Amino acid sequence: MSELTSRWAESASCRSVDPDLFFPVGGESSYSAHIVQIRQICAACPVASPCLEWALSTAEPDGVWGGKTPDERRRIRAGR
Repeated sequence: MSELTSRWAESASCRSVDPDLFFPVGGESSYSAHIVQIRQICAACPVASPCLEWALSTAEPDGVWGGKTPDERRRIRAGR
């Protein structure tokens, strides 16, 4: 992670949450059981926008970033 990324990441609401919530084993279908909880955490996060932009700009293939799943991020990137 770059220095700029680490600055916003230090303020992320998910820092105190089990990473397995955002990066579940089992792929995209694994998010469905917890997506409401994940989106609530992201909605209250002060750095959700830079988090999502980082994931979009780096084409991060895994995890939920800024409240968006990998499939959602692929659709966003395709629409840009």
